[in-house]
Amino acid sequence: MRALQIGSRRIADDEPCYVIAEIGHNHGGDPLTALKMIRMAAGCGVQAVKLQKRDVLNLYTRDLLEAPYEHEHSFGSTYGAHRLALELGFPQYVSLRAAAKASGVSFFATAFDEASVDLLMDVEVPAIKLASGDLTNTPLIRYAARKGVPLILSTGGGTEQDIARAVKAVGDAAPLALLHCTAAYPVRDFAELNLRCIVTLRERYPDVVIGWSGHDAGIAMAVAAYTLGARIIEKHVTLNRTSKGTDHAFSLEPGGLRRLVRDLSRAHVALGDGVKTRYASEDAPLRKMAKSLVAKRPLPEGHVLTEHDLARKSPAGGLEPYLLDELIGFPITQALATDEPLTYAHLTQTEWKA
Repeated sequence: MRALQIGSRRIADDEPCYVIAEIGHNHGGDPLTALKMIRMAAGCGVQAVKLQKRDVLNLYTRDLLEAPYEHEHSFGSTYGAHRLALELGFPQYVSLRAAAKASGVSFFATAFDEASVDLLMDVEVPAIKLASGDLTNTPLIRYAARKGVPLILSTGGGTEQDIARAVKAVGDAAPLALLHCTAAYPVRDFAELNLRCIVTLRERYPDVVIGWSGHDAGIAMAVAAYTLGARIIEKHVTLNRTSKGTDHAFSLEPGGLRRLVRDLSRAHVALGDGVKTRYASEDAPLRKMAKSLVAKRPLPEGHVLTEHDLARKSPAGGLEPYLLDELIGFPITQALATDEPLTYAHLTQTEWKA
């Protein structure tokens, strides 16, 4: 059975959904806001919270670092200044990991480069996430995998060949989970979610836990993804969708996150075991709705039943309609009044073979 262990939590088809609250940089570079978000997410019932870590000055070209970046969601006049303003350092990560542990959730982050992988390992995170943009970055994939902790890899924008190459790069070095993803922020065309890819990934990688990273605004598609086999659901979260930053608008506020966790929990139970069963809760409604075979008119003792003698009427309690054809030609041992249900007591024991 496909399974993955992150901290104390086992992730598998027979377990409840593992929900990751993606804080990303919605904390705006403020560790106190990050702390509030961790506690909020934990209170909503998620299993993990996740940030994003970049070695900004070595990750981007000089031209991009110096590119103007002044608009309503900018935290700096250049793209480099913007990105640096959003980063939290090692002391903050250690503090936030401790806060997450105290709140009962796992804490880790997406690493965008090798230096960030090293920092996260120093923080002693239980897993590492790699973003869709690094699906083809096999050197980073191999580097992260060699750390030995579970590796969660998003597949947005990737082809089947890209995913296969990435899986091969991980090899046996680390436990792996693949997240189906559409790398648009947000996804506006629901057809581009293409959730059936979850089924495709499950079939192609039968030993790998498959999940979904959703960038849509809402919770319904996450439940759909779970029913298709996603056992990790990652959704962006925020304290306020009107906050400064490009990700807030499609992120879940506390109420939405709470409902997401609730609905995924219900979906896990509702999927059941696949064995068709009649439940005790159905007895009273079915007795009222289902039909019995009843006499159309008074029938005397000894009368031989014909197709014109019996009607099908509610409530249940008598013989069921599927027996009608087998009853024709049998004598009744007791008289029947109009609308009286026909039961086994009205048939001769030696002749009735149902």
